[in-house]
Amino acid sequence: MATGNDFSVTELFLAGLTNQPELHLFLFFLFLGIYIVTVVGNLGLITLIRLNSHLHTPMYYFLFNLSFIDLCYSSVITLKMLMNFVSEKNVISYSGCMAQLYFFCFFGLSESLLLSAVAYDCYIAICNPLLYTITMSSQVFSLLMSGVYVLGFAGAMAHIGCMLRLHFCDVNVINHYMCDILPILELSHTSTYVNELVAFIIVSIDIGMISTTIFTSYAFIFSTILHISFSGGRSKAFSTCSSHIITVSLFFDSGAFISLKPSSVVSMDQGKVSSVFYTIVVPMLNPLTYSLRNKDVKLAMRKMMRQIMISC
Repeated sequence: MATGNDFSVTELFLAGLTNQPELHLFLFFLFLGIYIVTVVGNLGLITLIRLNSHLHTPMYYFLFNLSFIDLCYSSVITLKMLMNFVSEKNVISYSGCMAQLYFFCFFGLSESLLLSAVAYDCYIAICNPLLYTITMSSQVFSLLMSGVYVLGFAGAMAHIGCMLRLHFCDVNVINHYMCDILPILELSHTSTYVNELVAFIIVSIDIGMISTTIFTSYAFIFSTILHISFSGGRSKAFSTCSSHIITVSLFFDSGAFISLKPSSVVSMDQGKVSSVFYTIVVPMLNPLTYSLRNKDVKLAMRKMMRQIMISC
């Protein structure tokens, strides 16, 4: 293989999630079901927030963007995986691989940043409710959302820029079900030190600083919840925030498992299983976790269902 823009091989092969063909049909329907739930949940939430004016608040605009990112994030990974389960050869073009890697990095980084913004929004709403409208103004919301997408773009471009400088060996089989950073680096026969350093810095900031911000926010939220005198309100708030932090932990812990541990400790097969959680499972869980347990969303959903039934 040649280098960067002079890359001579136009096709790469994805090893897939498993090398057992007898499991492909079962896995196809399993992940198809997950993807359908993901699309219905996230697209439904986007539509619900868009059509209901009383949901046009910073909290729900954050969830609107989270659903959009999850929908795109899951589609970038899952659709190609589903095609590979029913194809004889798991082929992807070099340009297609770089495009998938870019969007995987962009939406993955944007999601982690947005989860921290959601946690901050919850912290203000619960710990300082009287100051919420001032603290979470439209200007602050716009600034936070701009930061999410700009930093996601910058991180993805850093990964792609480093990837295009590499020389590759004759092996063109990526030991993964998608074009991820570490499996692609395994194909290079030149030094990947810069790539690994950039990846480590970005992942450390992503998983270290951002997750710390999120868990600190929820720690203050739990502390405030414990001081709620009404036991019913306390248990409901605790249940809601617990589901939030479980989903966040699943996203960051599964990402840290493969990204921060040395390859000698974590096999690529273990890494593929771990990747399923933060690329496919979490985008399905987010609309259930952040929205369907919310009384305002339930009320808007009932209202929309009544309007649909009346119009029919």
